[in-house]
Amino acid sequence: MTTAQPLDVQPTPLALLLLGREADPKSERGVECPGDLPAPSDPDLVERARAAKAKLGDKVFVLGHHYQRDEVIEFADVTGDSFKLARDAAARPDAEYIVFCGVHFMAESADILTTEDQQVVLPDLAAGCSMADMATAEQVAECWDVLTEAGVAEVTVPVSYMNSSADIKAFTGKHGGTICTSSNAERALTWAFEQGEKVLFLPDQHLGRNTAVRDMGMSLDDCVLYNPHKPNGGLTAEELRGAKMILWRGHCSVHGRFSLDSVNDVRERIPGVNVLVHPECRHEVVAAADYVGSTEYIIKTLEAAPRGSKWAIGTELNLVRRLANRFADEGKEIVFLDKTVCFCSTMNRIDLPHLVWALESLADGKVVNRIEVDPEVAAFSKLALERMLALP
Repeated sequence: MTTAQPLDVQPTPLALLLLGREADPKSERGVECPGDLPAPSDPDLVERARAAKAKLGDKVFVLGHHYQRDEVIEFADVTGDSFKLARDAAARPDAEYIVFCGVHFMAESADILTTEDQQVVLPDLAAGCSMADMATAEQVAECWDVLTEAGVAEVTVPVSYMNSSADIKAFTGKHGGTICTSSNAERALTWAFEQGEKVLFLPDQHLGRNTAVRDMGMSLDDCVLYNPHKPNGGLTAEELRGAKMILWRGHCSVHGRFSLDSVNDVRERIPGVNVLVHPECRHEVVAAADYVGSTEYIIKTLEAAPRGSKWAIGTELNLVRRLANRFADEGKEIVFLDKTVCFCSTMNRIDLPHLVWALESLADGKVVNRIEVDPEVAAFSKLALERMLALP
């Protein structure tokens, strides 16, 4: 009997990339972080973070998104959703460094809204956003060509969710559109329909559909789904002409996993539970929920909830767990809507080792992982953001 010899198989570039052993310079984000990072179990990390932050003083302003780990939130000067944090950064012009503990599109927005003298740092460049990455500038330009050929581009107003890249925000600004958040989407759509007959909603189909149908009284038949991976978006010219809402085929990998079965199951397990979900969830989940709203809305609703009330929350797990701990003393039972764990994997790339590395580098006079948006892109992005700020 002969012994089989091992095959001489060399790993492909894609395999190495997926294993985190290589970086793709052509991709939006890298996977490598220059410098030596201490292990997450390093007992000195907290003290090192405190020391570096103290050394920097008012020169640094640390922003922490609600979905960040507790170990990161501990060092945030302010916490909030993406747009609130970008505005908070703009309100601190004296801070030389803005360390954004979130994902790439958020850091881009902060760079757009802050001054030229301020430098925005993202502790890990691999912290992207799956939803934002579902719409590229090339794909959206091709979509606009499809709308033009169908004869509807002139009456279509783009509305882009805050969770989009700077390129998409710039496209929106250049074509007369506005940005929206999950809390002002209805106002943005109302404004858009005053400017034109149709809306191209980017990149989250669920927020667009839920706002149009649940909040504005449209029907599901008023909405069509544009798939950038199909010829002409998978739609006919007649379908585009008949639609009011042209929804981009994008979604949040966290909120998109909640299902109607999740809602039915938690109601059976916990009698009297209140189901509270984010509008990035699927339409059937939103329709079955008791309360629907943005991250800030979820927090405020739980703050105002009576003692002893029961809540199942459909949003990112870091936030749900933090809220459950916060309100435990008030007897509020807060559980995650789904049975399985659902962290935002890209948010969780910002960990304490990366934050310490970024802060210590800044304290030593070295700016790492700076996020800089092209000036022309920034100008059109800011135009779209200013239209949002001017909404009635």
